[in-house]
Amino acid sequence: MLALEGIKVLDLTRVGPGPFCTMVLADLGAEVIMIEAPATVGARQSGLGQLVSDRAGKRTAAHQPFNRNKKSVCLDLKSKDGRNVFYKLAQHADVVVEGFRPGAAERLGVSYETMRQQTPRAIYCSITGYGSDGPYHDLPGHDVNYISMAGALDLIGEADRKPIIPLNLLADFGGGGMSAAVGILAALIARNSLGKGQHIDISLTDSAIFLLTRYATQYLNDGVVLKRGELVNGGAYPYYNVYQTKDGKFLTIGCLEPWLWENLCRAIEREDLIPYHFEADHLLHKGEGKEWAMVASSLEQVFLTKTRDEWFEILKQKDVPIGKVYSMDEVFNDPQVLHRGMVVEVERATEGKVKQVGIPIKLSDTPGKIRSLPPELGQHTEEILQGLGYGQDAINAMRCRGIIN
Repeated sequence: MLALEGIKVLDLTRVGPGPFCTMVLADLGAEVIMIEAPATVGARQSGLGQLVSDRAGKRTAAHQPFNRNKKSVCLDLKSKDGRNVFYKLAQHADVVVEGFRPGAAERLGVSYETMRQQTPRAIYCSITGYGSDGPYHDLPGHDVNYISMAGALDLIGEADRKPIIPLNLLADFGGGGMSAAVGILAALIARNSLGKGQHIDISLTDSAIFLLTRYATQYLNDGVVLKRGELVNGGAYPYYNVYQTKDGKFLTIGCLEPWLWENLCRAIEREDLIPYHFEADHLLHKGEGKEWAMVASSLEQVFLTKTRDEWFEILKQKDVPIGKVYSMDEVFNDPQVLHRGMVVEVERATEGKVKQVGIPIKLSDTPGKIRSLPPELGQHTEEILQGLGYGQDAINAMRCRGIIN
């Protein structure tokens, strides 16, 4: 048994946070049906697989990272018959997820108000850049825009240099995609009491701000405006930083606790550095004085005496928080990563074994599972329409008119 077995999700999303959210639900057992535009209407956009390979469509589909465990139905929602098919699907759905710009769902006839009339028990989740209302609600954007408006980008990087873009991890995935998944799960539980579904309004900017709660609270309560390059967790201090090693690689040290810093100093035979550890006021501003530059320089020189892997083996035995800065190929050959099942091979007849990133949510009794690789465009259209009661003649007629693939 899977945790979300029996939950049906209609996925109207296209890129980034939406497909990521529905992948989480699918991995945990939900039946996720992607509603995609036929090739005659628009190019496939779900996931980022089209950027991975320009080879045969089947291989491209298999490598679309967020579409695993899902089914694909091609449906032209701009047509009346296409919308009617969608409405029939919605009558059996528990969740509808959309990532259109505000107003687009209304124009297509698949808005929350319309869905509420079709199926009051369905939960409807909207994922947008700035939310469904407010002065910026219809402003286009991407992760870099949202994290900049949230104040996150300003805090990432070194002092006196421009901010560093942290991939699209904060607003798209860790913020918006996960917030949407949590909101949907909460609404499913609430439905047991309410007896009906509700609208979930996810703003990627709101989600990025929420991730900054620890830092934002210091401003909201004490008026402290934190600055890039002066944060404990941003590399301002030598006890929490990145260091180059003899082989040109890098390792990370995270000795926030005084006793862990002491472990490090003793391990590298620099007990004289023990007094220079974390203090509460380091959360507010960068420490002044030449001693911090001296400590940082000392560590830099020490770590250049051995390779990254040599230091890792030495310091992990001394109870020191140390990490190797891995390239992607190293990540997926690490014994801990492999032990935790974060590399999964899934068999597909046309391509053999295809590797997938594993499921991070480990449930003891109802673990998630990668049951199928991403589908080809419209792979399940006919099967699902037949399940709704459409005969072959009706299906063929819609295909001839370009309503389905």
